[in-house]
Amino acid sequence: MITEDEITLARECLDFARNAGAQNCRITLTKSTEDQISTLDGEIDKVTRCADRSMNIALFVDGRYGAFSINKLERDTLKEFISKAVETVRMLAPDEFRVLPHPNRYCKTALTGRELDSYDPSYSLIDAGQRRRRALDASVFKRCPELPGGARLISEEGEYSDSEYDVYLIDSQGLDCRHTETSFDYGVEVTIESPKGNKYSDYWWTSASKQDEFNASECSMTAIRRACGQIGAKPMKSGRYNMVVASNVASRLVSPLINALNGYSLQQGNSFLVGSMGKRLFSDKLNIIDDPWRKGESGSKLFDTEGVATRETKIIENGMVVRYFVNTYMSGKMHHPLTGEDAIRPRLLAYPSDDMDMNSLMALCGDGILVNDFNGGNCNQATGDFSYGISGQLFKDGKCVKPVSEMLITGNFLTLWKNFLGAGTDFRRCATKLIPSLAFCEVDFSG
Repeated sequence: MITEDEITLARECLDFARNAGAQNCRITLTKSTEDQISTLDGEIDKVTRCADRSMNIALFVDGRYGAFSINKLERDTLKEFISKAVETVRMLAPDEFRVLPHPNRYCKTALTGRELDSYDPSYSLIDAGQRRRRALDASVFKRCPELPGGARLISEEGEYSDSEYDVYLIDSQGLDCRHTETSFDYGVEVTIESPKGNKYSDYWWTSASKQDEFNASECSMTAIRRACGQIGAKPMKSGRYNMVVASNVASRLVSPLINALNGYSLQQGNSFLVGSMGKRLFSDKLNIIDDPWRKGESGSKLFDTEGVATRETKIIENGMVVRYFVNTYMSGKMHHPLTGEDAIRPRLLAYPSDDMDMNSLMALCGDGILVNDFNGGNCNQATGDFSYGISGQLFKDGKCVKPVSEMLITGNFLTLWKNFLGAGTDFRRCATKLIPSLAFCEVDFSG
């Protein structure tokens, strides 16, 4: 995607910045293309093609910092743009903590962009006919089998897309790295009607970085089964229940933990985990790692946006916080070692065994509520308080017995994760966060 001429131009921009008076500069060149085909009830509804190319320029001038972006990548235009940008930065207030990372933290292994095997070389051979067939083949509207309980499928909206993404990152201290990946995606939302005339909707999606691993054939039927599972759903009596959360939505309960460990949130006091380093705040069953080098999976990265090398590392170990996410800027302000700006592929490890799944966790809990979806809600990042709408299934003796809807779970994340019981191994490889099904006890539900 990114051509040799564009790479040469990016390198020249470092010289443009130095010649204009910048002491240091970082250039991020990105290119992407995406083709989308949307279907409605088994027919092509919309076709879209997107292409983007841009250069982000970070300038460090006389103790000051500014970031700029441009998509007109012509030599004379860039030279003038950078010269004016340097003058703009000189008008800003000094900030002693705005510096480039130390070069010994840089990624040295991302030479071609394809080291993680997340790029499909056959991407360029895909034609419009193949895209059209994939979108239509994934649809089941015209060939939907008989649904349970006399329900019928009344609407199906699908979207197939494939894309490629290329980023080239350099700076004036010798950083030179690249990441390239492709992605093949399909998502669908269906609506069914019950014999009583009530309508229920649900969704499903899948993704892969390689064509030969992409399979959307079960997406629509999975969404239909999920929708049929809602027929007759009612709220249960308010109270405390065991809770199992399905892997497709479990990241909703993990993301606030990861976000609360970000240096910006911690430094601003906008985190319920301020001062948590080295403290066992959660169940000793909880273990989360960053697992960024998973080959063949979109989202894996060898470096962050500063070029700092990623690595597999522990985030929470046996309930204890062992890592903050601190970039170069926050490292100076917080007087904390640079660790990297964010978790790339957080993965929650299985407990109590490596052969657990959602059904195993329901068996472990005995009775409770299985959460299949979250319906709105919010989390206060500063306090950890949360309130989420949910839908799912009541289960007894480890087996689902009736659908549940129109309920809220409320509480605080510190308490929730102290009541953590276990996790499966059924995380979805196509997701950014590798979070399996989760089980908790003593969760407050209100109907």
